[in-house]
Amino acid sequence: MEDDHLTQHDPEEIGHEIGEHNIEVLGLDIHNPVFVISALLSVALVVLTMLFQERAAVIFGDMRVWITSTFDWFFMIAANIFVVFGLGLAVSKLGRVRLGGPDAKPRYGYPGWLAMLFAAGVGIGLMFFGVLEPVTHTLNPPLGIDPADTEAARAAGMSAAIYHWGLHAWGIYAIVGLSLAFFCFNRQMPLTLRSAFFPLLGTRIWGPFGHFVDTVAVLATLFGLAVSLGFGAEQIAGGLHYLFDVPANTVVKIILIIIIISIALASVVAGLDRGVKRLSELNMGLAGALMLFVIVAGPTLAIMTTMGKAVVDYLYHLPGLSNWVGRTDDAFFHGWTTFYWAWWIAWSPFVGMFIARVSYGRTVREFITWVLIIPTLIGILWMSTFGGTALDQLFTTGYMGVAESVPELALFKMLEQLPFTGIVSTISVFLIAIFFVTSADSGSLVMDIITAGGKLDAPVQQRVFWCLLAGMVAIALMLGGGMASLQALTISVGLPFGVVLLLMCLGLFKGLREEQHT
Repeated sequence: MEDDHLTQHDPEEIGHEIGEHNIEVLGLDIHNPVFVISALLSVALVVLTMLFQERAAVIFGDMRVWITSTFDWFFMIAANIFVVFGLGLAVSKLGRVRLGGPDAKPRYGYPGWLAMLFAAGVGIGLMFFGVLEPVTHTLNPPLGIDPADTEAARAAGMSAAIYHWGLHAWGIYAIVGLSLAFFCFNRQMPLTLRSAFFPLLGTRIWGPFGHFVDTVAVLATLFGLAVSLGFGAEQIAGGLHYLFDVPANTVVKIILIIIIISIALASVVAGLDRGVKRLSELNMGLAGALMLFVIVAGPTLAIMTTMGKAVVDYLYHLPGLSNWVGRTDDAFFHGWTTFYWAWWIAWSPFVGMFIARVSYGRTVREFITWVLIIPTLIGILWMSTFGGTALDQLFTTGYMGVAESVPELALFKMLEQLPFTGIVSTISVFLIAIFFVTSADSGSLVMDIITAGGKLDAPVQQRVFWCLLAGMVAIALMLGGGMASLQALTISVGLPFGVVLLLMCLGLFKGLREEQHT
C-alpha cells in the first residue's frame, strides 16, 4: 500500500526517486525525461511557428480568444479562490507554520527578499503598464461606467489598473510559491511542481503526471520569458529611438536581446546571492528613486490625493471587477482581465518557484503578507504616481501625449512633461533593461531547477544553457514574426494550469494541517 502521508516520507527515498531519473551528460545533471522533452519541444514549436507563421498566428490567435471568452468564469472563480485562500491561511493558525521548520532562519533580509520577489514578479510590467493602463481604462472605463463622468471614470480606471496588478495577480504567484517552498523546505522534497501533489497522489508524482506537469512548467517559463525578451527589446528600442533617434529596427532589437542575455549570463554565473539579489536590489533602488522624482517633480498634491483615493476606490470596485456574471464590458472583461489571469497562471511556475527559492525561514503569515499584500500596496503607490501624473496631465492641461502614444512610449511621453526629461528617460531605459536582465537570469534559474529534478545545486552550465536558449528563441521568433503566436500559446497554458493550481491549494492545505499536528 502506498504511503500517502507526507510526514512519514523518508528523505532518502525521495533522493532515490529523484536520482533514478537523473543522468549525467557532458557535466550536466539533467532530469530524464523532463530535460530532453522540454528542450526538443521548445525547438519543435519554435521551428513550426516560424515555418507556418500565418497559419500559426490564426490558430493561436483564435485559441486565445476562445479560451479567454469561453472560460472567463473559470479564470475569475479560480483567481478569487487564490486570494481568499491565501488570506485565509494568513489569519488562521496555519499562518504560524514556518518554511523550513520551527528553527529555520531566513536567508535574506526583508529588503533583499522583497526586491527579488518583486523584480521576478511584476516589476517590468509596472514599468510598461503603470502609465498606460490608468489612462486607457479611464478613457474606456469598465463596468458600464460612462466615460463622460470624469470622476467616476477616473476612479474606475485607476481601480481597474490596480486590480490587474494587485491582490489577484500576486495571489496566483503566492499559492505556487508557498506550496513549493513548503514541500521543499519542510518535507525535503525536490523544488518542482510535482512535489505539491504528494498529499493527493502519493508516489505517483514520480511517474507520467509529474513529468507532464514539470515539462509544461518549463515550456511556459521558456516561452513566456522569450516573449517578454522580445517585447522588452521593442520597448527599449522604442525608448532609444524616441530619445536618441536610434533606428527601432529588427537588427537593433536583436542586438538589445544579445546584450540583455549577456548581462544575464554574467549574473547567472555569479549565482543567486551575488547576481540576482544584487541586480534586484539595484532595480528596486532605481525604481524607488524614479517614483520619488515623479512625486516631487510632478503634480505632487494630485499624486498624494490619488494615492489615498485609489485605495478606497480599489476596494469599492473590487467586488464588481471580480464578478463574472452579467458583465457587459466584454472588451475590458475578456481583452484585459481574463487575458491577464490566464497570463499570470501560465507564468506562475516561473515566478512562484523563484519566490519559493528565496523564502526559506519565513512563516506562512509572513509569506502571504510580503508576497500578497505588500506588493499590492507598492503597486497602488506606483500606479497612483505614474498613472496619476498622466491623468493629471490629461485632464488638467489637456496633454494627449500618453493617450495617443503607442504602448511602449507611454512612460516616456509622461516624462516628457517633467523636468530633466532626457536624463530621467535615459535612466528609465536602463532600469527597464535591468528588469529584463533579472527576469532572464531568474527564469534560467527556475528552468534549471525543474530540469535537474528539483535540485538546487545543479551545475551552472545548465543555467547558462537555458539562458542562452531563451535568448535564441526570442531572436528566432523576432526574425520569424512569431512573437504574438507564442504569446497566445503561452496564455493557452493558463487553462490547464488553472486546474493544477486549484489542486495545489488542496495539497498545500493538507500538508500544512499535517505539519501543524506534528
